[in-house]
Amino acid sequence: MLLYFITCISFLLFLKPLLILKPLPSWASEARLISLLFCKELSVKSISKLFRNRLWLGFLCQIPTGMSLVKKNLTSKVENIEDTQDMSVLDLPELALECILEKLPPASLCQMAGVCRSLRERCVSDHLWERHMKQKWGRVIGSVAYREWKWHVASKSNNVGNLRHGKQRSLFRFVSLRWPFSWMRMKVDANNSAKQRNYLPADSFMSCYLALETGNFWFPAQVYNRENGHVGFMLSCYDAELSYDPRTDTFQARYPPHGRRPVATEHGIQWDRLRAPPVDTPPHDLHISDCLYDLHPGDHIEIQWRRNKEFPYGWWYGVVGHLEPCDGNENYCRCHNSDTVVLEFNQYTPDSRWRRTTISRKDHREEGNEADGFYGGIRKIKSENEISIWRNLWPTEVLD
Repeated sequence: MLLYFITCISFLLFLKPLLILKPLPSWASEARLISLLFCKELSVKSISKLFRNRLWLGFLCQIPTGMSLVKKNLTSKVENIEDTQDMSVLDLPELALECILEKLPPASLCQMAGVCRSLRERCVSDHLWERHMKQKWGRVIGSVAYREWKWHVASKSNNVGNLRHGKQRSLFRFVSLRWPFSWMRMKVDANNSAKQRNYLPADSFMSCYLALETGNFWFPAQVYNRENGHVGFMLSCYDAELSYDPRTDTFQARYPPHGRRPVATEHGIQWDRLRAPPVDTPPHDLHISDCLYDLHPGDHIEIQWRRNKEFPYGWWYGVVGHLEPCDGNENYCRCHNSDTVVLEFNQYTPDSRWRRTTISRKDHREEGNEADGFYGGIRKIKSENEISIWRNLWPTEVLD
């Protein structure tokens, strides 16, 4: 008992200096107001380290400095957040924003259109998408295809609901799976009433572009060397309905029926075998020739030809030749003054019945017979690019 009493007294005497109450420093009241947000900056590891390496007094002396640093860091973060929130792409000058949108590819324009109403109105504008149409589809889409698109839109009455019941697959349903177009769906206003207006104009360039890109719109165009280069169609170009396959970057074609034969189809057609129809003449109609008096030997031409009158016309490549008495000397050639024009198809052998034919400048209409076929209208090729395409398609062997 005496030992216990002596031990307690000794312990109290040892702690006496530490138990003397001293007035708190001036910053102690500020320390009580440290917010929970500031305290989160002090990790458990840092606190435990301070406890191990410093006395309580040293730890308390570090609080004002730590508190000021934390406050400074948090203030800097808040200022950065406020600065970021104040900046918006819509704050750019109108010309600068327009330049940015003009540089965006189609997929990025679609994403931008889903940000807000203001950007949507800009991103669906025709002047942006017309450029993309010309860049990718200008070579294969002509006036005939645009008319077909207008008719297609009119037949659907600009109604998404009607689109889903048409023969072609729903453009909007397909696009919603592949493009960020949640904004294209029906919106609901503050009164929870459905708006009947579609945010994507049905007759816009953007709508046409997406219909082509997704393969939902079959458009009229022409195919060189049809049916995978069948020998009977070498150096010809035939009308067809085409649909794009985005997975393979190729096209499939449906050709008009030939007589009693069913519709012919072809898959895997490359871009370089397609062109927009150079004239608006339907494939079963005779093209009215307006170049007959302008034809000279050496000129490149295309002429309509069909096997019989039940078949549609195809356009066949040839050149204007010289008459029999002419030796081809430019100084003495008068072939261009004659009423008879010689057409040569040099892909055939010299003794082939398809090698040469003649037409009349004055009253040329459809000429021919059931044995040799029927020759129709003629168009003169003036573009070097068109001529080079025909030369690139030249067969590797002469045809019989």
